[in-house]
Amino acid sequence: MREIDKVAWIVVEDGRVLSTRSEGKDVWYLPGGKREAGETDLETLRREIREELSVEVDVPGAVHLGTFTAQAHGHAAGVTVRMTCYRTGYQGRLRPASEIAEMAWLGYADRHRTSTVDKIIFDHLLAEGLLR
Repeated sequence: MREIDKVAWIVVEDGRVLSTRSEGKDVWYLPGGKREAGETDLETLRREIREELSVEVDVPGAVHLGTFTAQAHGHAAGVTVRMTCYRTGYQGRLRPASEIAEMAWLGYADRHRTSTVDKIIFDHLLAEGLLR
């Protein structure tokens, strides 16, 4: 069994969460990505969000929202993804970059368009009153 270690950025505005779709992918993902060797959660968060969305996250203000595990979308059975999620503000203008084809603000009704782990996170955000 293999686990993919990822860090995600949770940005919620007006009951919707910022999501991204990568080139060639058929589902939406929360912004973020895989940790590089020796990186902390927040170093990964800063690097990935800068690469994907061209903004600087507020690292000192980051708050751990939770860590969620599920079958990794598009991988063989038994390969899981562990998503460590943080909420924080940012500076700059959100723009898709790198491998990101598009970004969108998704509500709970869009849950079916996301990866398995993101569905769990959507459920958590709804239970916390953050998503509508």
